[in-house]
Formats: sequence, structure tokens, C-alpha cells
Amino acid sequence: MSSNSKLNYSQLFQQLRTDLAQVLPEESLEVFDDDALQLGDFIKQILKVNTGEKAPDFTLNNATGENIRLYEVLKESRVILVFYRGTWCPYCNLILSHYQSYLTQFEERGATLIAISSQTPDQSLSIQEKNNLEFEVLSDNGNLVAQLYTHVFRNGDKPLAEMAKLGYDFDSFYGNDSKEIPVPAVFIVEKDGTISFAESEGGDYRKRTEASVLLSHLSK
Repeated sequence: MSSNSKLNYSQLFQQLRTDLAQVLPEESLEVFDDDALQLGDFIKQILKVNTGEKAPDFTLNNATGENIRLYEVLKESRVILVFYRGTWCPYCNLILSHYQSYLTQFEERGATLIAISSQTPDQSLSIQEKNNLEFEVLSDNGNLVAQLYTHVFRNGDKPLAEMAKLGYDFDSFYGNDSKEIPVPAVFIVEKDGTISFAESEGGDYRKRTEASVLLSHLSK
């Protein structure tokens, strides 16, 4: 476990902000921050399923093309479901890396971690290798599963244009050109399929659920 694993997401976030300020033009960072703030104000109804409800079942491909079915995994353990935006999102990379550092502690509490985005399997493999992730990263083409769990929206023109200026071809990360992404959210699903924990920090994608919050719930 690295020294960074002793830091919570908020502390890692501050480090990331310092790094981003050094590598991104100030105007680019302002565009992305404004986008996050506006989404936080605009998107009110986030979660489509909540605690006490049954988790919708699904089967999705992992980074190597293998089919992973939620209710098959639930036969062996509880599941932490994490919906994220994409490889290009620094806050997604940060939170997935943060969760990776607590993976053993999740597993000791009987939980399997699964991350989901609408990226292609190749991009799922990319984020897995980039962050040394040892859990499943699934591809939800068209956000068919995400829209059952959380809010799905079209990414804004301003951040997309700013990404293009920075050399990112947004559509290349996905299997279509809809430009739709999910609002990040985290769920804990019990072995009987019941959701026991459901949380999203809302449209402001810079805010994420701390691993310590998940551990506390799993320990109850």
C-alpha cells in the first residue's frame, strides 16, 4: 500500500488541484470548474434507485471482453458499484486509484468492487492499467445500465471544446457520438440484491464518496 493510500480523497484532491494548476492553462481549469459548479446546481434528481430497493441486474463486458453479471457476483459477495465518467476525467482516475488502495479492506468486509462507465473495453483497459486497478472495470455502451442507477446527461459544449483544445478527442473514448456520461455515483448491493448504500455528490463531479464512508457502512 502506497503512502498516498493513507490520505483521504479530500487530501488527494488538493494534491491533484495543485498538479492541474501546473499543467493546465488557467482558462481551461476555469472552464472545467465552472462546468462542475453549474452541473452541481442544475442536476438535482441524481439517483434512480435508493437504499432499500432491489438493484437492477445487468451483464456487461469487462476490459478483456468477458461477460460479468451482477447477480452472479452477488452469489459470492456484496458488491460496491461505482459509476464514473471516463479515463479523461482526472477526478475519476483519482477516486478509482483511491478505492484501489482500500481494495483489501473492502474484500475483508465481504465486498467486491466493480467500476462502470460507457467507455469502450479498450478504454476500460486503459484506465485499469493506468491506475493499476485490480478490480473489474466494465463497459456500459450507451449508458443502458447507468441510466437505471443514476442520472445520464450530455456533456456540455464548453468543456468539450476545451478538451478538444487540449488534444482530447472525446468521442474516441466511447462507442458512439452521443457525448452522454453518467453522474458519478456509488452503491453497495447486498447479496440478496438489496441496495444498502446509495450516494452521489451530485452534478459537481469533483466531489466523490470517501473510501472511509464505504468502509464504515460495510462494517455495520
